[in-house]
Amino acid sequence: MNTVYFDVDTQLDFLCPAGALYVPGAENIIATVAALNRHAVAQGSPLISTTDAHAENDVEFRDWPGHCIRGTLGQRKPAATLAGGSDKQYILEKVTLDCFLQPDLEPLLRKLNAGRYVVYGVVTEICVRLAVEGLLARTGMQVEIVEDAVRHLSEQDRDRTLAALTAAGAKLTRAAAILG
Repeated sequence: MNTVYFDVDTQLDFLCPAGALYVPGAENIIATVAALNRHAVAQGSPLISTTDAHAENDVEFRDWPGHCIRGTLGQRKPAATLAGGSDKQYILEKVTLDCFLQPDLEPLLRKLNAGRYVVYGVVTEICVRLAVEGLLARTGMQVEIVEDAVRHLSEQDRDRTLAALTAAGAKLTRAAAILG
């Protein structure tokens, strides 16, 4: 079964305490995300990494502080999470919370023809949720959320989100189970 790894928004503005929209504790998942990304490439599995890429005056900044502004340090992914080369890691820049609003994603998913998706990143109750919901709705394939490679803003919202996603058909897993 072809597995696609789905690394959601692991960018410096979210992961680092000095980031513009820091997710508390998110720095603790960097090593796990990096290990999953390396594993994907080593297995010859496709790796899709979504990244926010906002303009300086993005309308999203009415609801959230300015973050991941295109071309800034905060918009970058940590070096450890980069797999190198577009043939190994597809970096999909997005300007909305929902990666499925980017026109390039669905054709890419059809091309990759996966039977399984492994999803991780930030933020569990926002962009990770939207990615998982989109994968479940559009592919009908197995979607696994790596519990120890996601980070949330609210534990209560995380718990509700994971419960809703599992009720919709997603499975929860841990990095050790994926990495073997």
